[in-house]
Amino acid sequence: MHVQTGGSDATPRRAARPASVDETAALRLAFYADDFTGATDTLATVARAGLRAMLFLRPPSPEQRAAAGTLDCLGIAGAARAMRNDMHREELEAIGAYLASLPAPVFHYKTCSTFDSSPDIGSIGLAVRVLRQRLRAGRFLPVVGGQPNLGRYCVFGNLFAAYRTGGEVFRLDRHPSMSRHPVTPSDEADLRRHLCAQGLTRMSAIPYTAYALPADRLDREVACATEAGPDGVLFDVGMDEHLREVGRVIWQHAQHELVLAVGPSSVEQALLAHWAQARQDVESPAGPVSHAHYVAPGNAARDGPVLVLSGSLSPRTAQQVAAAASYRHMPVSMSVLLGDNEHDRRAVQAAIIRTLQSGRHVLAVLADPGDRQDDARLDPATVAEAGGRLLASILQGVRPARLGLAGGDTSSHCIQALDVWGLSYRTQIEPGVALCRLHADASHLDGLEVMLKGGQMGSDGIFEKLLGAAA
Repeated sequence: MHVQTGGSDATPRRAARPASVDETAALRLAFYADDFTGATDTLATVARAGLRAMLFLRPPSPEQRAAAGTLDCLGIAGAARAMRNDMHREELEAIGAYLASLPAPVFHYKTCSTFDSSPDIGSIGLAVRVLRQRLRAGRFLPVVGGQPNLGRYCVFGNLFAAYRTGGEVFRLDRHPSMSRHPVTPSDEADLRRHLCAQGLTRMSAIPYTAYALPADRLDREVACATEAGPDGVLFDVGMDEHLREVGRVIWQHAQHELVLAVGPSSVEQALLAHWAQARQDVESPAGPVSHAHYVAPGNAARDGPVLVLSGSLSPRTAQQVAAAASYRHMPVSMSVLLGDNEHDRRAVQAAIIRTLQSGRHVLAVLADPGDRQDDARLDPATVAEAGGRLLASILQGVRPARLGLAGGDTSSHCIQALDVWGLSYRTQIEPGVALCRLHADASHLDGLEVMLKGGQMGSDGIFEKLLGAAA
């Protein structure tokens, strides 16, 4: 396959799409994230670089799209990572139909940085097949492995991950948490093998050593890899310096074919690194919701009580819960939330509401992880859905100064349980953990600040940092 090497600033040459020029004239990329915590990391990545960005919870209505104004990046947060194939396919068919109406030159299927997935749950292979057809994407399909700022490193196709921020790095199939993930435990660190099991059987790879080649040589390597691996070309990312060349290759292809890219937020990091190198202006004038992107949050400890709801089974989150000394810890029995006794459920809600109204910060833990590992009823999705119903009831009774959600499934289901249509970026708390602003028609939700934290993400003091002005 011959790869065109026109200038990076060229305008993508594709047929016009049925979208409003006013709304999408500046659109550089669009993404769908397979869980909410990862979606906010991608939102933070582009917003911090100055791009006008908005994260929607579903394909937006015309009114919601208009409220967001002109965007450089449009994202949709989903929960595909926890879905079985039938539901996953249905979700992506609808998402793909909407994304296909947008004129972005790059579409990104945003995965977890550790590629959490299996052939039956959250299948990345299924997502590629559905979206590739829906979007009519080109032949070149980059899969970006690794995200160094989160301690994720892909070297010769194998993925490694730090156990905690700045901690020891393990091969993924030997990682203390990921090898024991309650839904999709990692048993294979080679991402090509991992994705092959999900139906992407014809993949090739570009090792990090190729990035030292002259650009024309690397382009020829990528062209050969695309011919040999029509299901995807895996790009190593072992350090930040690798990102720029990956971004150059992706953007170069986007000038003559629509590119569907797969991977974590390093897809955006790569494009941003290339655009910066090419001296493209990624700063944009403020739009209707841009004021929410750059406002430093106030001190929540001064402004009012903070509510954190944790449904994560991760040992990392358990350590963070233990370190949250400023909160009143309120364990929530799953047997009560899932039982038939409405009186007991209301008592749990009322106790949390009263504590918040008294000015105390609350950390509500959906049972102790050890209490539900052996209970077949209490799969992560069931726990997360129950947590979402609990949160919606609490927020009907009290509005905290700030909200924190811990756990990928918990975050996804909790936000979906609320009458919210979008999120915009406020500030970064830690790498991979952003503070966002909710956009909702309901006044008791609109403007509420929220932190969505994956189970593996954050330092021991992440919940304490949520109380302050952010790190």
